[in-house]
Amino acid sequence: MMDTTSPEPLDALLDKLEHGDDEAARQAFLLYEPYLRLVVRRHLRGRYRAKFDSMDIVQSVWADLLEGFRRGNWHFRDGHHLRAFLIKVTRNRFLNRVRRHRRALEREQPLEETDPRQLPSVRQSHPSEVAEANDLWDRLLTLCPPAHRELLRLKRQGLSLAELAARTGLHESSIRRIFYTLARRFAEQGHE
Repeated sequence: MMDTTSPEPLDALLDKLEHGDDEAARQAFLLYEPYLRLVVRRHLRGRYRAKFDSMDIVQSVWADLLEGFRRGNWHFRDGHHLRAFLIKVTRNRFLNRVRRHRRALEREQPLEETDPRQLPSVRQSHPSEVAEANDLWDRLLTLCPPAHRELLRLKRQGLSLAELAARTGLHESSIRRIFYTLARRFAEQGHE
């Protein structure tokens, strides 16, 4: 990791960044990302934590920064000015997202505090929809290798990737790959 207290490394990195150096962009992101995430997390309070991911905000800011450098719109006197700019933009981006979601957050309430009569009624499936879903399930089982059918059954029960991994001992990325392969086979079968 680069020393952020000394201006020389920051200034050299900034110069490379302003000239479109991709490696400098990667280094700068790795350098500033933890600090910018901390800026966002410092402002995240209780109910906002469920709505915001600090990494989403930082990546959004970074994408705009890189676009500004590519267009040649932004120039900074030194690395410290870049850091101050990034902090300000990150904080403003977070506040804009909070404002955009404020109304929804004010209206949300825990499900257990909601009067059951205010909840929408559950729509019953039509017999044709049930038959169509059963047909789809049968087609998926036919395409699925026998070794993965239990995984498919567990997914149908609504288990998350983490729960599937814990239950089966497979890694989450392996489970994703199995489902992706099955979806691809299903899509290919539909075009035949």
